[in-house]
Amino acid sequence: MRFMIIVKASKDSEAGVMPSQDLLTAMVDYHEELAKAGVLLDANGLQRSAKGWRINWTGGKKTVTDGPFAETKELIAGYTIIQVKNREEAIEWANRFPNPQMEDGEIEIRQVFELEDFGESEAIDRFRELDTALDK
Repeated sequence: MRFMIIVKASKDSEAGVMPSQDLLTAMVDYHEELAKAGVLLDANGLQRSAKGWRINWTGGKKTVTDGPFAETKELIAGYTIIQVKNREEAIEWANRFPNPQMEDGEIEIRQVFELEDFGESEAIDRFRELDTALDK
C-alpha cells in the first residue's frame, strides 16, 4: 500500500522563507529512517505557488491562471510517498513525521490508488504497460 504524506503550505513557505537548519536536519533524519526501512518511494519540497499555475476547465474551455494563490491552507509545500504493508504502519510512520512548521503545522495522509482498484479494462492494461516501461 502506498501513502502520500502531504505537507501543507504556510505563510512562510508561500513567502519563500527557507526551512531552518534544525527543520532540515529533522527532515533528513526522518527520511533516512524511511529509506533504511525500505519504505521511502519519493519525497520533495515544492516551490511557492507564485512560481506555479493552475489550469481550469469550464464549459469545455481551458484557462491558465498564474500563481500565487490566496488560500495558503489549501496549498501543498511538499510530500513524501511511502510504501508499507497496511494503514497502521502508515500511521506509525506519519506520527514520526517532524512538524514542518516547527510551531503550528499540519500534514495530511492519503492512500494512493493502485491499478487493481480500478478493475480490468484496456486503459488499465495500458497503464500497466506504461508502469513497466517507466521502471526500466
